[in-house]
Amino acid sequence: MRKLRLPNTFVLLFAILAMIAVSTWLVPGGKYEMQIVGGKSVVDPATFHYIASNPQGLVALMMAPIKGFVEAAEIIGFILIVGGAFAVLAATEAVESMIKTIARAHTRSAFVRAALIPLFVTLFSLGGATFGMSEEAIPFVLIFVPLALALGYDSITGVSIPFLGSQVGFGAAFLNPFNVGIAQKIAGVQPFSGIGYRLICWAIATLATVLFLMWYAARVKADPTRSPTFALDQELRAAHKPGETAFTGMTRTHIAILSIFAGSLIGMVFGVVHGGWGVAEIAALFLSMAIVIGLVGRLDADRFVFAFSSGAKDLVNTALVIALARGTVILARDAHIIDTMLHSLLPLVQSSSPIFAAWKMYGIQSVINFFIHSGTGQAALTMPIMAPLADLVGVTRQTAILAYQFSEFSTPMLPTSGITIGVLALARIPWATWAKWMIPLQLIYVVLSLAMLVPACLMHWQ
Repeated sequence: MRKLRLPNTFVLLFAILAMIAVSTWLVPGGKYEMQIVGGKSVVDPATFHYIASNPQGLVALMMAPIKGFVEAAEIIGFILIVGGAFAVLAATEAVESMIKTIARAHTRSAFVRAALIPLFVTLFSLGGATFGMSEEAIPFVLIFVPLALALGYDSITGVSIPFLGSQVGFGAAFLNPFNVGIAQKIAGVQPFSGIGYRLICWAIATLATVLFLMWYAARVKADPTRSPTFALDQELRAAHKPGETAFTGMTRTHIAILSIFAGSLIGMVFGVVHGGWGVAEIAALFLSMAIVIGLVGRLDADRFVFAFSSGAKDLVNTALVIALARGTVILARDAHIIDTMLHSLLPLVQSSSPIFAAWKMYGIQSVINFFIHSGTGQAALTMPIMAPLADLVGVTRQTAILAYQFSEFSTPMLPTSGITIGVLALARIPWATWAKWMIPLQLIYVVLSLAMLVPACLMHWQ
């Protein structure tokens, strides 16, 4: 594992920043002319020509992060506000209460026992698809591993319910502000547009995950020795006493808070579809939601501010990643080499069919995801290149964003992912054991990703 460990995202991005600064002295300047198509400014692929470059030195390199911070100020502010809002929601314990309520019901209802995997995977997938649930799923491993063992399953099933659920939702998101929202903003696409087809993709990916887990869990329950973690599970069963909890059920306050949260998501969809809302309006909605939830949850001023600021603080790293990623674009733009880079990438992506071009974009993004696991960071780094590149190869920008999203399906398999390693460490599952188990499901995700990009290309999805 140490041999596979890579520098963290900040080091990688700054290394990329430095490499781009060096490349500005080596790569000639170039320029595409723009044309108006359907009311939007897009690249004219027939107009590339070389121009004088503007090499960037050490001073420009060190100024790039702060310039990136300034240019990405709206996106960064949006992320901090959303992070604070969801931390206020978490502070009320309403979401945790809902999870525990459903979990306890399995002891009383055969239907709940049968529906447990599809229900919880769908709930976690909704979390990933709407508010970017990812690292937040890690603590739930401590709940679901004992629960899975109590139901006769294994640790892998217990880990998969919250972890794979949230990750598949993140990859096939339809309202996630941290990947869909930011990628569309950078690509010049209406925020959260295309929600109809994204909902279909989310449903397909989530259903595939549910069916695979149900098939696997049934096999393990019929013969526990088939589990790769059988020996570990025997130890855990001896250590845990499932069912013992001081939880007394959801309160009316919790129900009211969850209703406010659901209403806010519905309001966001309505505002985007019918009101043309952008990042600023959506941020205002989440801030309003946080205030109302804080009042309903009876959080005093100190607790509210602490929760909000803690949530925003947790996303400072993400904000800095975006600033660094935007800095790479600024260096390349100021040196006049972005269009030259597009021109050089064109042969790698260009195909006889937009479908093959979209598949190649998905492959490139999957490789990048091996190194950069921040969804926002990857969007900030790649979409300024991929969006105009999509124009050149006959792929819509909406489809290019979808190809970027689907690259996230590989995250649960990657030994370089901090989330993956953190989850496995918490469950005491060796990465090699997990990776071997994940191979069939990972192949399913690849096939689904390639298949779901086809309709987007055929209908010229805007």
